[in-house]
Amino acid sequence: MNTNRIAHIAALVGEPARTAMLLALMDGRALTAQELASAAHVTAATASRHLGLLVEAGLLAVASQGRHRYHRLASNEVAKVLEGIMQLAAQQAQPHHARVVTGPRDAALRFARTCYDHIAGRLGVAMAERLLADSAIAFDGEAGHVTPRASAALQALGLDPGPAMQGTTGSRRPTCRPCLDWSERRYHVAGRLGAMLCQHCLDRGWLLRRPGARALEVTPAGALALRDWLGSARWSELAQRP
Repeated sequence: MNTNRIAHIAALVGEPARTAMLLALMDGRALTAQELASAAHVTAATASRHLGLLVEAGLLAVASQGRHRYHRLASNEVAKVLEGIMQLAAQQAQPHHARVVTGPRDAALRFARTCYDHIAGRLGVAMAERLLADSAIAFDGEAGHVTPRASAALQALGLDPGPAMQGTTGSRRPTCRPCLDWSERRYHVAGRLGAMLCQHCLDRGWLLRRPGARALEVTPAGALALRDWLGSARWSELAQRP
């Protein structure tokens, strides 16, 4: 293992302006240099230098479309590392008698948000628990897999799990894996299945992205559909928790 390479990556991520840029991309979007400069509160020239370093290190990918150049996280592995750092940063020392409050204070972010390209927050955890209870998926440490029971569980949501299980030729991304939720400290579903669940809910209009934020808004139609799929008891607990 090249320790210098590890130190270089850590230094890139650890600079506050670059950290802000990386976190702005954690919802899976691609943003321009100007948008990322605004997120990091730096000038366009400074942002350009930071972005060049991140692209060179393989943390960001860049694509040109017309006159614009769009930056996004280079891979799911990059997003996973950033989520892990966020979890570590949130574990601040607390007095032994104090209740430990984890994750973001924003109620919308705690309820539902994107974690790169899959659903996190209380909603994401509830969806994972539903699939685990039905034995549609199984988690084993940091690994996960889809079982033959997944078809019935996901078809009840109007979703065909076939594409997630087949994968993409040459892709190393797992079909399904547990992702420790930053705010809930329980697992939600990542991998190809997690991304497909998120996109399905967005395509159906059950979830809406909040402009410029990772928070996801549940629409009235989404509340009905997700309540029916998760079950009334689980949905009531989900909706009533502060």
